[in-house]
Amino acid sequence: MPIVNRLAELHEEITAWRRDFHENPEILYETVRTGEKVAELLKGFGADEVVTGIGQTGVVAVIKGRNGGSGKTLGLRADMDALPIDEITGKPYASKVPGKMHACGHDGHTAMLLGAAKYLAETRNFDGTVVVIFQPAEEGGAGAKAMIDDGLMTRWHIDEVYGMHNYPGLPVGEFAIRPGAMMAATDEFAVTIKGRGGHAAKPHETIDPVVCAAQVVTSLQTIASRNLDPLKSVVVSVTIFQAGNAFNVIPQEVLLRGTVRTLDAGVRELAEERFKAIVENTATAFGAVAEIDYILGYPVVVNHEDQTYFAADVAEDVAGTGKVNRDLPPMMGGEDFAYMLEERPGAFIYTGNGDSAGLHHPMYDFNDDAILYGSSYWIKLVETSLRAAA
Repeated sequence: MPIVNRLAELHEEITAWRRDFHENPEILYETVRTGEKVAELLKGFGADEVVTGIGQTGVVAVIKGRNGGSGKTLGLRADMDALPIDEITGKPYASKVPGKMHACGHDGHTAMLLGAAKYLAETRNFDGTVVVIFQPAEEGGAGAKAMIDDGLMTRWHIDEVYGMHNYPGLPVGEFAIRPGAMMAATDEFAVTIKGRGGHAAKPHETIDPVVCAAQVVTSLQTIASRNLDPLKSVVVSVTIFQAGNAFNVIPQEVLLRGTVRTLDAGVRELAEERFKAIVENTATAFGAVAEIDYILGYPVVVNHEDQTYFAADVAEDVAGTGKVNRDLPPMMGGEDFAYMLEERPGAFIYTGNGDSAGLHHPMYDFNDDAILYGSSYWIKLVETSLRAAA
């Protein structure tokens, strides 16, 4: 098991960083304390450059190899933000902030990349440049895009970019990845069906938006069953149906909200087109009016083929033969690392979190045993891709 030996010495220290981040969660772009600690640590490691305020509260650090940084530049990204959830783990390092917790393991992602950065700054056993990226607002705030818009890729001349996420249910020490579509585009909608309210005993004098909205919900499922190639994927989920406040009153309007998930750009366009047509025409048929707010969210996470195979080989070097699933089925969750993969070739990989609660659950906790594997993956990826001359 070729875990980097130095990491065994650093494991307790990295774990302490992780638990400190866990106790002090910050959501979206509020990652001020987290970013300040990350920047302070990176400066202490001897990084060649540390810049804060990229994408509002993101942190970027540069570590140059033996040749002073000439050659290829790799970007390694970790997310820093937490979620608006009350933690119920009862751990001694549980969140001290009511209504906020690290329920997705970004505290672990940040700590693992910091551990790798410390080692890489100590050893410089590579030719080229490493840019470590600590990103805010992955959870719905598109922090990756904000950092890109601030010049992340161009300012530091990043050639390839890599990301990693923990995976509950996958054993610690194992990895999973796939080429192509890895995670879904995450679009959102809000539809207001406006009718004419009235007495529930006189429906003929109304235009009932509830009946119309119910038909809309049912009809939207035909996007998957009748509009799409059965071998492709789309999810249309109406998750909010709000109407009325009295048993004997037909309301004036109904609010529908939900999400559309797709794994292909063409399918994404088709789903939006059919969604709008179904909603508008169904409303017209009932004599109602539909107002549609269709919001394009994160794009599809698409792993580049060459970088995916390379990342899988590196992971196998860390975990051992048979410990890397190279063809994990895609999933319909979203991830804003997609924006970075639209800008540069790269790959997104999962690392096992063991038998933990699921992501975004109030009982979730990052598994500190995964630190050695995640940090070793980052180190071996750099030292393999930017192999130093003997």
